[in-house]
Amino acid sequence: MSTEATASPRKLRVLVYSDDRTTREKVKFAVGRRPETDLPPVEFVECATHHAVLKTMDAGGIDVAVLDGEAVPAGGMGLARQLKDEIYQCPPILVLTGRVQDAWLATWSRADAAVPYPLDARAVCKAVVELARRRLSQQVPAVR
Repeated sequence: MSTEATASPRKLRVLVYSDDRTTREKVKFAVGRRPETDLPPVEFVECATHHAVLKTMDAGGIDVAVLDGEAVPAGGMGLARQLKDEIYQCPPILVLTGRVQDAWLATWSRADAAVPYPLDARAVCKAVVELARRRLSQQVPAVR
């Protein structure tokens, strides 16, 4: 039996950053474990501080990042801009904005998508699915 057959299938790693545990839970609930059949199962990586986000993103392996623009003391929009500046081929980022009118700030942050509060579970899921598909289509499979 080959090791490929026994290896676990690839997971879609989604980082969820917010200083608010309930916000992280809402995002995880909205996305679910398998939001679409053409995507691998989701593995969530939760971060409650911006330092944890930087450490996790620097380590690599994240497919999509969901950043809370209302997090305190470091909001997700400034963090998104920092990640886009510092990480080569940065994974796509979804920013949760305080209101619809903050979409221009999400553009400034270089986020790939934005969903306003109050969070609409369908909008969050749709954005993560679109960003995941984009990320996975850019990855080249390993050559044997």
